[in-house]
Amino acid sequence: MTAIPEPRIRMRSWLFAPGDSDKKMTKASESEADIVIFDLEDAVVESGKADARGAITQFLSKKSKDERARLWVRVNPLDGDWTAEDLAAVMPARPGGIMLPKSRGRHDVEELDRQMTALEVENGIEAGSTPVIALVTETAAAMFTTGDYGGAPRLAAMTWGAEDLADSLGAQSNRDFDGDFAFTYKLARSLCLLGAAAAEVMPIETIDTNFRDLEALRKRAIEVRRQGYRGMLAIHPAQVPVINEAFSPSEEEVAEAREIVALFEDNPDAGTIGWKGGMLDRPHLSRARQLLAQVEG
Repeated sequence: MTAIPEPRIRMRSWLFAPGDSDKKMTKASESEADIVIFDLEDAVVESGKADARGAITQFLSKKSKDERARLWVRVNPLDGDWTAEDLAAVMPARPGGIMLPKSRGRHDVEELDRQMTALEVENGIEAGSTPVIALVTETAAAMFTTGDYGGAPRLAAMTWGAEDLADSLGAQSNRDFDGDFAFTYKLARSLCLLGAAAAEVMPIETIDTNFRDLEALRKRAIEVRRQGYRGMLAIHPAQVPVINEAFSPSEEEVAEAREIVALFEDNPDAGTIGWKGGMLDRPHLSRARQLLAQVEG
């Protein structure tokens, strides 16, 4: 497997904003979030979806191409009644990307691609140019397809969801008595990470619903970054700076990575190299290069 390629825009923080509130969309777009997701799914009631589509389309139409690159839209799931209407409304306004919720597997991304391609061609947009992030663990059945996304068209990132998964399971809570995610939801996190790595796309951590406890958010963000996640979803602008910092390599990390790369470049025939009282091997070199790619492209 090759290293996950770095995207053309940063993907550390993904901030949701309800598509039926121009005020909240404006506030989110003015935040430091790398990507803003205008929501047509959970944040908008059925009776308000048509108005929300119009509000998002109007909002996007006022932005430049560069501004729209970070303004994505979460449409409704493909097993419902509204996805086609969502896409027909927002695609002409050229959003930066589309989030697909409750994805059941690669076939859902392929169906989304089919619908998006037709709309891109119809509206003079380069076919296949609008990327997709898929929410891949929101139903029990979807847990079994997280490893099937390799080569899926448009797919740039994968993320997971704990709230809808709990609903799918009929669970009273997705937390244990200590307040941590229960085993099934930690498993969902792991399956998403493994699936994204296998598909060579960006793994993105799910939301933290307690937007007031920023210290707990920082701890969790650092923990999942150590595991391999590259970014995190956010539900409040206050979470964005914490996420951006947690998913940005520190100066010390960058310096160490450069030192490791330099050591192997100076010793091209070495399989292992002594360093700081320990041993480095080729996986250490690969990880150092991946970290440098995040800051140097």
